[in-house]
Amino acid sequence: MRTVFVKKLIEEARQDSNLFLLTADLGYRALEEFQDEFPERLINVGVAEQNMIGVATGLALSGKNVCVYSIVPFVTFRCFEQIRNNISHNNLNIKIIGVGGGFSYGDQGISHNTTEDFAVMRTLPNFNILCPGDKIEAELVIKAMFNDAKPAYIRLGKAPNISVYESIPKFRIGEGLTVKEGHDITILSVGNIIENVIQVAKKLDEKGVSAQVISFPCIKPLNYEYIENIAKNMKPIFTVEEHGAIGGFGSSISELLMESKYSGLFFKKIALPDICHNTIGSQIFLREKNGLNVDAILNNILNYVQ
Repeated sequence: MRTVFVKKLIEEARQDSNLFLLTADLGYRALEEFQDEFPERLINVGVAEQNMIGVATGLALSGKNVCVYSIVPFVTFRCFEQIRNNISHNNLNIKIIGVGGGFSYGDQGISHNTTEDFAVMRTLPNFNILCPGDKIEAELVIKAMFNDAKPAYIRLGKAPNISVYESIPKFRIGEGLTVKEGHDITILSVGNIIENVIQVAKKLDEKGVSAQVISFPCIKPLNYEYIENIAKNMKPIFTVEEHGAIGGFGSSISELLMESKYSGLFFKKIALPDICHNTIGSQIFLREKNGLNVDAILNNILNYVQ
């Protein structure tokens, strides 16, 4: 997905001479095209992510539009104080681009696993939080991100090998995108775990359970009326995410449902267990180990609908 991001960033930079990109010694084989075209607007601060947020703050306070780019845990957890005090509290037009969400870099070691970022970042006022599930969603959320002067955090993972949409859907901040219609249950998904969710929905159809699938490229803000419209049918709702069970997308949905007049419906989060994820391996391996492979998600849902 970072290829989509860089392509859209270059397009935006051609129209906006105030757009700057900062990186912390990352982006090789990805950012060279931007650097070749805009050498004075790419700043590599070195392995100093907290300082990168400080430099970005100075640029933003000087009227610049700024993107900062790094691997998710390094640009969120390591910099949280600076993001909170500098960006959030001043409502600055700075976009935080984190690559490698979830277990995307699972074979690089536990320092690269990202299973708590939604929970941390969604506590910050003023921030939009975006997490596309495929390349089309990536293009949609990046466009929406640049059209909004608010600070934003976008979590990029590896794009799935399938085409989720037959045509480009209309995307609104705070709402989901219907991937598949169904009338028995509703599955809400965020990020590129959508590739597994679609397979699960097909297997459910084979077992006589018709599943509606809605992908949420935006988890903050969430449109309350949109969620209520999903809930009013009183179909069981499941959320699926490559994030910890506490404080993530499922928690966001459950909070809204508890405040709605449809709070009596069945709801179930399918997420990563509340443990330290210190196993090293590929994303596929770590999803299987933590109950997010196709069969595990399928069986989890069937336990409650059959």
